[in-house]
Amino acid sequence: MNQPDKNAAKVDTFIWVGVSARGKRLQGELTGTSVALVKAQLRKQGITPSKVKRKPKPLFGLSSTQKITPKDIAVVTRQIATMLTAGVALVQALDMIASGAKNKSLSKLITHIADEVKAGQPLAKSLRSHPKYFDELYCDLVESGEQSGALDRIFDRVALYKEKAEALKSKIKKAMFYPIAVLSVALIVTSILLIFVVPQFEEIFTGFGAELPGFTLMVLGISEFMQEYWWLFLIGLGGAGYAYKEALQRSAAVRHFNDRMVLQIPAIGEILKKAAVARYARTLSTTFAAGVPLVNALESAAGASGNIIYKNAILDIKGEVSSGNQMNWAMRNAKIFPDMVVQMVSIGEESGALDSMLAKVASIYEQEVDDAVDGLSSLLEPMIMVILGVLVGGLIVAMYLPIFQLGTVI
Repeated sequence: MNQPDKNAAKVDTFIWVGVSARGKRLQGELTGTSVALVKAQLRKQGITPSKVKRKPKPLFGLSSTQKITPKDIAVVTRQIATMLTAGVALVQALDMIASGAKNKSLSKLITHIADEVKAGQPLAKSLRSHPKYFDELYCDLVESGEQSGALDRIFDRVALYKEKAEALKSKIKKAMFYPIAVLSVALIVTSILLIFVVPQFEEIFTGFGAELPGFTLMVLGISEFMQEYWWLFLIGLGGAGYAYKEALQRSAAVRHFNDRMVLQIPAIGEILKKAAVARYARTLSTTFAAGVPLVNALESAAGASGNIIYKNAILDIKGEVSSGNQMNWAMRNAKIFPDMVVQMVSIGEESGALDSMLAKVASIYEQEVDDAVDGLSSLLEPMIMVILGVLVGGLIVAMYLPIFQLGTVI
């Protein structure tokens, strides 16, 4: 993989004041790597600069501009692909996209890239200076397109890849959001009942003068704890979440355990497995079709898999392919890919159409993920009803048991 040039000049925004050829005073902003370069650009436009200085950055790194999302990058990629296919020059396409972007941060980013390309820098090198938005896979594909002279076709492939990746990510979020949202609401409702409703029944029970059932005493005890230590419960919940998040970022063992356990979750685990296979096939198809060597393509696919279990398996496949083994044989040894996928890869290797066969695999599994997410709500509804019934129904039964016993005594 090519690494970004650390010695590349940094592009900044400059505020300038100058006079036009007609003697009119003008001012504005312009991006460039130095004051001298900005002045040279202004003179080319017929403006005599009188003052040029770097635009001050916001205090404490704060900015009022919008955040650039992966979806924004996918849209920009499709726009570039469309314009290049229509015969529009790269620099002109970048200028048009920058001027038409409603997101100011995105417009500034594209303007920076356009300025670097105008200065003679290759597009891939310019993109590598913004790794937060353009990963190594993206830059490698663009570089191969520049070297082969087929940048329009490469951008079309990259745009399709980004669109499919974002669509898949959206489906996964949808699959995870529904059960989490319902369980969160159930937890909130249960907490409200324990803190505000159950104490009202407790006041009634004190006048009974009879021994309360064990189940009711247990619920009253939980209610008293929640009334007195609800803040401790919230702090503990938040602290546990933060600690687990930090552990995921710092410990490979925790990430491995987390990703393995996530794949075992009923219904959701199957969706995540299919999504990982779809990402693997789509990434490998895109990179291999763009002329990237298979070993490098496998490394990119490992990084894009989204699950450390699949990442490690793909890296093992890469090692075996590097040793001269066929990819389908290495995938079979990994024991995490479905037989159908392995067979289709085998056919693709034998026929010399591995990229198109992998694209078909990706389309099949993306559709399966879509169908699985659509059916997830109906599958989870009985389980969610049981959870809600146990939580809320259990509280109601606990509160009415003493009343039923009192009726029996009378």
